[in-house]
Amino acid sequence: MELTHGPLRLRPIAVSDRRAWRRVRERNVAWLSRWDATTPPGAESRPRTFAAMVRGMHREARSGRQLPFAVEYDGEFIGQLTVNNVVRGSAQFASVGYWIDESYAGRGLMTRAVAMAVDHCFFGLRLHRVEIAIRPENQASLRVVEKLGIPEYGFAPRYLHIDGEWRDHRLFAITREDCPKGLESRL
Repeated sequence: MELTHGPLRLRPIAVSDRRAWRRVRERNVAWLSRWDATTPPGAESRPRTFAAMVRGMHREARSGRQLPFAVEYDGEFIGQLTVNNVVRGSAQFASVGYWIDESYAGRGLMTRAVAMAVDHCFFGLRLHRVEIAIRPENQASLRVVEKLGIPEYGFAPRYLHIDGEWRDHRLFAITREDCPKGLESRL
């Protein structure tokens, strides 16, 4: 599945993205490390290689539980967006996580990418609800949900293990009824 809007493209992340992914991650260590998920002590370890991470994401995608996207702008890898924890049955929801190269932040690209992904969740996958959890001090990510008009519905103390500690998160969610024309129509 590929989603495009002009020069912005969401496509399945691939093992062949390793060099571009690593280059962006290394260039943005200070920008991204405060928001990166980490493995708590005693938990099952995370994949040790990029290829193992991508293979795991593809397994989850084949099972219908995840959509792992590379984010490209003008053909250049600039970040990642993942639709996680897809739940079917009576719930019909998922969560979205994302990161972007700092040199592309503030241009509305991730806002558009999130809108594209949420619209695909609603109109392609027929999900009912999409959630986004954001650390309270992550102003750039908070701006994404603000621009899209995704309402805040709660606060989760010590919600995710981020940057070596259990961190609080603000919780945002939107349903298909909240945006019958899609989130992209709000931009």
